[in-house]
Amino acid sequence: MNTWIKNATMVNHRNEIEAIELLIKEGKIDAIGADLSLIGEQVEKIIDAKGALITPGLVDVHVHLREPGFTYKETIKTGSEAAARGGFTTICAMPNTNPVPDTVEKFAEIQAKIQEDAVVNVLHYAPITTGLKSDELVDQVGLLKAGAFAFTNDGVGVQTAGTMYLAMVEAAKNNTVIVAHTEDDSLLFGGVMHQGAMSEKLNLPGILSITEASQIARDVLLSEATGAHYHVCHVSTKESVRVIRDAKKAGIHVTAEVTPHHLLLSEEDIPSDTAIYKMNPPLRGIDDRDALIEGLLDGTIDFIATDHAPHGDEEKSGGMVNAPFGIVGSETAFQLLYTHFVKTEKFTLIQLIEWMSTKPAETFKLNAGHLEVGAPADLALFDLTDEQIIDAQEFKSLASNTPFIGWKVSGTTLMTLVNGEVVYS
Repeated sequence: MNTWIKNATMVNHRNEIEAIELLIKEGKIDAIGADLSLIGEQVEKIIDAKGALITPGLVDVHVHLREPGFTYKETIKTGSEAAARGGFTTICAMPNTNPVPDTVEKFAEIQAKIQEDAVVNVLHYAPITTGLKSDELVDQVGLLKAGAFAFTNDGVGVQTAGTMYLAMVEAAKNNTVIVAHTEDDSLLFGGVMHQGAMSEKLNLPGILSITEASQIARDVLLSEATGAHYHVCHVSTKESVRVIRDAKKAGIHVTAEVTPHHLLLSEEDIPSDTAIYKMNPPLRGIDDRDALIEGLLDGTIDFIATDHAPHGDEEKSGGMVNAPFGIVGSETAFQLLYTHFVKTEKFTLIQLIEWMSTKPAETFKLNAGHLEVGAPADLALFDLTDEQIIDAQEFKSLASNTPFIGWKVSGTTLMTLVNGEVVYS
């Protein structure tokens, strides 16, 4: 089907808004111009954007879809629908499912479910080790052939340096990426939130900043020794930013992501002992949050990823000690960041689009993140003027565990297209 999107706007590399129209043909962008009304093509569908901003579809390399094993929290279908509502057209799902997809056979079952149910492009990680918590490496070659996106034990840190070293040796051979949730279990001490003023005030066990930064320090040296591409999940501390910055200066192939919630919140925003603010890594100090913003602006941190982590209402209804870690983020990320950083002129609009689309795609060599002729017609349309209150009743996700319910935001997703087909409107 040929589709003509007219009366749209885009942001150019001078951060200026300009009029734009697109012709989509056979799932790809066929033409871009200020006025395509005379192109002479047989157009079967016309979408009037009415001045909305058009962007390349957003790319999120860190989501939890919970299927198989935890489908009361989320499914591949509902998680991909939530992503589409947020303007995401490509998402990358973590392997902390039950069973863990640590064999070709298990991985193939998830791939089949993705083909059946996903409404956006879903790429799936394989684990670094069998069952996530062992020291037995998976068959990287076999899993890559089965379609694995990259390798991670997200949810737990790889505790043994030798195991991480051998995984990186294999990854360098196989030209794939090791993606790390960095957390030294020996430094956890039962913590449920950041070790700081608020944990003392609430009399809750804290998580030390060094729990994260110490593993990153170990791993960047292993990356240097092996030549592997090492990517750090959800950076949260100023010490971690410093280690990554120094590693990049040394020429080590390390990249990193930060979440919207770590950019927007700190421990001081936690009002009480409530599990809705429990996430891993936890909300840190204001100086940590400021270091994350600075790291994003100076290129130490490469892009933004949501760490969309749905849980059941009952699980997140009490205090922190017994609740699971995590908040949802797919449906609120762009709106929150546009409202609190672009509208306040801390970030430019082009920076936000690059951090949420272009740069994650380039980092992982995905055919996504670009608004150009020949690119897949994976697109999002946003109304930057529309103000809404974040309302859990409108979520496509099965879960609503986020502290951002009730926040007023601008930048509503009007439409999301994947391969030229409307998947959310």
